[in-house]
Amino acid sequence: MDFPSFYVTVYNVVWHKKIPIRRPSPAFSCCVCPCCGNLTHRKTRRACEPLMIFIFRTNPLYRVHLDYLEAGANILITASYQATIQGFESRGFSREESEALLRRSVELACEARGIFQGRRLRGSDRCSKDGISSKQHPVLIAASIGSYGAYLADGSEYSGNYGLEVTLETLKDFHRRRLQVLSEAGADIIAFETIPSKIEAQAYIELLQECNIKIPVWFSFTSNDGINIVSGDSLMDCASIADSCDNVVAIGFNCTSPRYIHSLILSIRKLTEKLILIYPNSGESYDPDKKEWVASNGVSGEDFVSYVSKWHEAGASLIGGCCRTTPNTIRAIAKALRKDFHPSKPDEELHNDIERNILKDSFLIDSA
Repeated sequence: MDFPSFYVTVYNVVWHKKIPIRRPSPAFSCCVCPCCGNLTHRKTRRACEPLMIFIFRTNPLYRVHLDYLEAGANILITASYQATIQGFESRGFSREESEALLRRSVELACEARGIFQGRRLRGSDRCSKDGISSKQHPVLIAASIGSYGAYLADGSEYSGNYGLEVTLETLKDFHRRRLQVLSEAGADIIAFETIPSKIEAQAYIELLQECNIKIPVWFSFTSNDGINIVSGDSLMDCASIADSCDNVVAIGFNCTSPRYIHSLILSIRKLTEKLILIYPNSGESYDPDKKEWVASNGVSGEDFVSYVSKWHEAGASLIGGCCRTTPNTIRAIAKALRKDFHPSKPDEELHNDIERNILKDSFLIDSA
């Protein structure tokens, strides 16, 4: 099955529209950090713990989900990329409260899906303004798990350099309970995102087996040269680790410059027969010291979208946008691919296939 278009992570959007949030007690004015989703003090812009906005006010979050669905997205990724039990506990939340917040990230995405599909169904035989009926627009929920570096919020998710004291067992202990909670929260798939190193990929694989995770997962690495993973680890080694696990249904890259994507697709095609997913960023670079995105060899929205057909022809089945992309990016991606896709299965069959982890059937979506 092919998913031509999807959106990724709420925190990539709020750069373009900061959402003011007030914490009930004690009250203070803050906004969502435009670069990583952390809460930031409005006056000082100092990064706070990555407590996602669903803790304080849920309406803006599912409205953002809805914006992407209306733009043509087929997969909603939960706002749990930087949400960790350890981070919540450091801010005074109990273990039970921390786990409940993780579950809530999935619930909010599910609620947005329900609202969206309800609107489509109330239109009955009419298609939406984008020409797509509800049966042609299935929506899956992917529970996001960011790397250990995302929790550190020091930019190390873009290097994989955690220091010698961080071992395989350290990473497994860190990720274990979050993976268990999110896998049981009602998502359709687990999204391991922005994986920077071979050792973290290995930690995920071992946890999938040790925790007996039943739902499908995808592995998405990041690269800064189009050849290796950002840590310098071999793409072949990392892809082989992901390919060895039956739970893994797709392998690819996110938060990587668009100019590297085509060569990465061609390389990974030689290493796996699983679905290939790509959701690059705008091409800008993240400065971990300033905690902001800075201009580099980025591309305009038009240039970004101009690559889409080439990426699809090269073998990418799941295509989206990561940091510094917007609903307009997704809308343009979906429009570019619409002419190549036709629906072949209703939504219910798609979910049955996902649950059974059967990927041999082709599912083509006419996305707008």
